[in-house]
Amino acid sequence: MNLDRVFENNKAWIKGKLEVQDDYFEELGKGQNPELLYIGCSDSRVTAEELMGAQLGEVFVHRNIANMVISIDLNVMSVVNYAVDHLKVNHIVVCGHYACGGVKAAMQSADLGILNPWLRNIRDVYRIHRNELNQIADEEKKYDRLVELNVKEQCVNLIKTAAVQKAYRDRGLKVHGWVFDVHTGKLIDLKIDFEKYLHDIMEIYHLD
Repeated sequence: MNLDRVFENNKAWIKGKLEVQDDYFEELGKGQNPELLYIGCSDSRVTAEELMGAQLGEVFVHRNIANMVISIDLNVMSVVNYAVDHLKVNHIVVCGHYACGGVKAAMQSADLGILNPWLRNIRDVYRIHRNELNQIADEEKKYDRLVELNVKEQCVNLIKTAAVQKAYRDRGLKVHGWVFDVHTGKLIDLKIDFEKYLHDIMEIYHLD
C-alpha cells in the first residue's frame, strides 16, 4: 500500500461522511456507546467493523495474534474490564478465522522466539482436544477445527473472569464465539452454550 495514498484516502473518506451527515464528526466526538466488545485476530484480512457492517462507535475492538484471551495479558484484560465495567457492553464476541497463521504456527515445531510463549496457549487448546483433532486426517480441516476450538476456549477464559460473571448476574451479558471464513466472507456463529459453560466452570471459577 502506498503510504502517500493513505492521506488522500482519508480526505476522500471525510468528504464522503460529511456529504451524508454534515455533523458526523461533531457527533462522533461526543463519545462512544458500543453494544459489544469484539476480540479478534490481528490478521490484515480480518477487519472487525467492515465484516460486520458496523459504523464507528458501535463496536469496541481488541485484536491480537489468534484472538487469545489470556489471564496474564494485561492488555486484553484491561480491554475486557473497561468494556464491561465502564462502557457497559452487553455482548462479547471472540472471533477467529480460518487460515489463521497463528494457529498454524502453533502446530509447527519451529522455534519462533518471542512468539513461543504466546503460541503455547494454542498448543494447550490442542492438548485439551487432541483426541478429536488427531482423528482428522486432512491437515487443513484439522487447522480449521482447531480455530473453532480455540475460539470456544477463549470464550471459556472470558467466562472465568470476575467482570464477565458479575455483568452476567447484573444485566445478562453474553459471550459469543464466531469464526470468519476468509474463503467465502461469511461469519459463522459457533453457537456456544454460554449458560452451560458458565454452569460447568462455576464450581472452580466462581467469583463474587
